Amino acid sequence: MSSFLSRRRVLTTGAGAALGLGAVGATAAPASASPAAAARHNTGPEETRTLDELYRAALKEGGKLVVYAGGDTPTQQDGTKAAFKARFPDLDLTLIVDYSKYHDVRVDNQFATGTLVPDVVQFQTLQDFTRWKDQGRLLRYKPAGFSKVYDGFKDPQGAWIGTGAIAFSFLYGTSAVGSDAPRSPLDLVDPKWKGKIASSYPHDDDAVLYLYSLYAQKYGWEWVAKLAAQDVQFARGSNSPGDAVFGGRKAIGIGTAGSAVPSSSSPVKFSIADGHPFMGWGQRTAILKQAKNSTAAKLFLNWQISAEHQRNSFNGWSVRTDIAPPAGLKQLWEYPDAHVDGFPRFMADRAGVERWKQTFALYFGEVKGDPTPGWLGLHPGV
Repeated sequence: MSSFLSRRRVLTTGAGAALGLGAVGATAAPASASPAAAARHNTGPEETRTLDELYRAALKEGGKLVVYAGGDTPTQQDGTKAAFKARFPDLDLTLIVDYSKYHDVRVDNQFATGTLVPDVVQFQTLQDFTRWKDQGRLLRYKPAGFSKVYDGFKDPQGAWIGTGAIAFSFLYGTSAVGSDAPRSPLDLVDPKWKGKIASSYPHDDDAVLYLYSLYAQKYGWEWVAKLAAQDVQFARGSNSPGDAVFGGRKAIGIGTAGSAVPSSSSPVKFSIADGHPFMGWGQRTAILKQAKNSTAAKLFLNWQISAEHQRNSFNGWSVRTDIAPPAGLKQLWEYPDAHVDGFPRFMADRAGVERWKQTFALYFGEVKGDPTPGWLGLHPGV
């Protein structure tokens, strides 16, 4: 079955062919800027104050900070809050988690109504940072260590910076699959896995959508149709597939983050296979120019990309070029199958994104269920 499906391509007949040529073709080739051009734009000094100096200045400013962060559950950033509080105990951090696609329009509405709440935004919706930079909404600022961050994960002028290197793929429970583990996404359509797969809806989360679009490009629409026949348990929130696998309810989870650090003790394996797509990106973070607590915001960015924080990333990957990943891994941007250059272009093509969403809805059905972070309204964090 796998050898047969590997010969299938996305450019088949009907609507799938048009979709493959339109929404996907523009994202296939990696983008790169010449070193000379990058050097011309990488002007301006980095922050020279230490974290402790910034901390003292932030307390004098008022000692408060509000961050809007993209995520799946209200408690997903509790680890970040706890670590920040342990390092800076007297600073009052409010960190609100919601889907990035709701946070971004929430911020737009707050701009429009003069009711801005957050000082810092940290989202998966990469296209918003380009738009907000063009609108003059973002503070151009280079935290200490800016020069060490991978060029593709930062704006040359410092309008935004990637603070976390994240990858989505599929994962599986090692005891649930036994000795016959799926080696690549091609194996996920084997009938033996019917009823044993969980996935986040690709047409509800743009990162999962990009992952599924890469699958469709690589394996063809017949593969997508076979997956749709696998009785997949779809749910909202990219945390849901991992929760299902770690909880022992499903053997395989698609469209979720994970760690590829080799481990013999973990009950779950995050799959990356040479020659098969997964997807990665740098989660963009920026200080809003209208931030009420700009010094505290600068402290947050400096702490986020500091070596002490980046060495403790949950998946072993850092946004910094001077922090080597654990043995057995390469830097995220060194995997051509991670398509780190393709995801920003994909996100920028909003018409293409909508075509992908509606097409996957035809295969997998409409998105169902309440948003997993809850309904937060217009001004959470006030």
